[in-house]
Amino acid sequence: MTTHTLNVAPALQTYLNSIGETEHPVLAALRRHTARHRLGKMAIAREQAALLTWLARLIQARRYLEVGVFTGYSSTAMALTLPEDGRITACDINVTFTDIAREHWLAAGVAHKISLHLQPALLTLDTLIEQGQSGQYDMALIDADKPPTPQYFERCLQLVRSGGIIAIDNILLGGRVMEEHGGNAPPSLAILKTFNQNLPHDARIVPITLPVGDGLTLLLKK
Repeated sequence: MTTHTLNVAPALQTYLNSIGETEHPVLAALRRHTARHRLGKMAIAREQAALLTWLARLIQARRYLEVGVFTGYSSTAMALTLPEDGRITACDINVTFTDIAREHWLAAGVAHKISLHLQPALLTLDTLIEQGQSGQYDMALIDADKPPTPQYFERCLQLVRSGGIIAIDNILLGGRVMEEHGGNAPPSLAILKTFNQNLPHDARIVPITLPVGDGLTLLLKK
């Protein structure tokens, strides 16, 4: 969980951001608002959102699935990027944080593009599959609790079309995935280490992990 790219000097990241696309005023305000919260480090890094919206433009995305909304930076950025008929399905369980997201969706004029489902994400994903939505999404972002990451991935892989993209945030856990740990390590660490190691052997996807934020894995569905 980090609001900036690890091992990149803040001054350098500020410069890199300055020569990219200008941050929308609502996004800038949301980033400042979230930074004041004690859990503000859970927000996606600005450069991660910029990369995801760039990819959305590249593949001409219209339907986007988000698992883990928090205060809404990535969903707001994506809604601003999608065309007017674009739609977002957003999954979260926290009313307090998603109320902040709703406020900024309204301020950005994109609330009509976003459908928020306040229940465990696996329930929402399974319902979408039952409703025949498999292969109907262009992109998905998984940025939620870590232990169910493999389950989130399998559902998203069904829901995203061939040629679509699944992004997974915080895949490095602050670098802990590269270290040896004893029996006191949280279950999420072993789960993510195994998940990461299996990606190159999964014939359904083309994986790449970038050192952006706390590690952003991009999976191209074949």
